[in-house]
Amino acid sequence: MEYVALGKTNLLVSRTAFGAESLDCKEIENFGKDADEKACAIVHQAYAGGMNFFDTSHSKPVCEKRLGAALHGIRHNVILATKTSGQDLHEIRRDLDESLMSLESDTLDLFQLENPLIVPKKNGMDGIYNELLSLKEKGIVKHIGIATENYDIAKEAIESGLYEVVQFPFSMISPDSVKALVKLCQEKEVGCIASQPLNGGVVNDIPLAFGFLHQFENVVPVWGTHTQEELQQILFFNDHPPVIDKSFKEEVQKVQNFFN
Repeated sequence: MEYVALGKTNLLVSRTAFGAESLDCKEIENFGKDADEKACAIVHQAYAGGMNFFDTSHSKPVCEKRLGAALHGIRHNVILATKTSGQDLHEIRRDLDESLMSLESDTLDLFQLENPLIVPKKNGMDGIYNELLSLKEKGIVKHIGIATENYDIAKEAIESGLYEVVQFPFSMISPDSVKALVKLCQEKEVGCIASQPLNGGVVNDIPLAFGFLHQFENVVPVWGTHTQEELQQILFFNDHPPVIDKSFKEEVQKVQNFFN
């Protein structure tokens, strides 16, 4: 497994990260009373494969609880991230307390605002950014970021210099404007997390998707796997990245032309 620095943070994360927001998917829920155990097995498989970065969200409480249970005993060896969609101080504080309880942890390595309506600023009237700084000073969260699907919000967050990490959808069928965000993250030394590397399941060619993203050295994709077999594929291509040659690029172009 390859590990990279996440922007200017001191976090050395696995370049192939685990998206835990899929731990309540239908493939896992189909195991019925054994769903929790199956989710735990997938997390442990990811950890055994070298993944040390696990990303989830308070908007998926079942996933947070399953991830917390699965990381019991190995929490100190992993980098843990979650998000809040709270739009005011009360909601953010409530979400954080509930997330810490679900994840069975006293601290978060990365805490992100999820789909905020605006980019909170230092000394802003809403008090949100100053609260995030206070949480860092208290050691409750180590680093802060923004996760968004809004291009303008992502760009503003990157350029603001206030957020250490920005997470946004990025896959091989993303427009060139998103590639520009990736480059901007690199220039500003902002950690770049790619959500939806398979574009929400629209892309089903894992080798192509993996190889495309692997070209961007500052990008950390979070792979939301539904089965152990799917996770095994991702771990395989992590160890054996596709060769980026003329043929590979032609195949990527075919997919891009089809969707765009």
